[in-house]
Amino acid sequence: MIIRQETQEDHQEVHRLIKKAFKSTRYSDGMEQDIVEALRKGETFVPELSLIAEVNGQVVGYILFTKVKIGDATQLTLAPLAVLPEFQRQGIGRALIAEGHRIAKALGYDCVVVLGSDAYYPQFGYIPAAQVGIQSPYDIPSKNYMVYALSNKIASIKGLVRYPKAFDM
Repeated sequence: MIIRQETQEDHQEVHRLIKKAFKSTRYSDGMEQDIVEALRKGETFVPELSLIAEVNGQVVGYILFTKVKIGDATQLTLAPLAVLPEFQRQGIGRALIAEGHRIAKALGYDCVVVLGSDAYYPQFGYIPAAQVGIQSPYDIPSKNYMVYALSNKIASIKGLVRYPKAFDM
């Protein structure tokens, strides 16, 4: 498996991958691929954190980390993480998350928030964001809104998370 930064030539394949990966997901609204397209055009897009996983030349996974505001701090959100159904449970999502965290830390970010499965993300070190004073803008169970610390500065990051408009689709 190769993990690399997405290029413009990958956009159509990534669009199809996201659509297929979220097709049977219980909590999907079917807009994930459209949100990614909108995020790529905005000022919160971080090209280095738009990553794909390839197996034998086939794009099988995708992850995007986008800038958000938490209080006055610019940090990141993970959305989406998508792996083709036939390639799930093979460590591709795990590898994409680990590489994204590595790059985000190298770029100087202190934390990543995610709205997701409380059965999946805690295995990577995500904890409920409310435990450290970070509030979700959504009316969801706190166990599903999590944060991952990239540095020890997370203790000073508090407040409501503000997402780019692209997430309002």
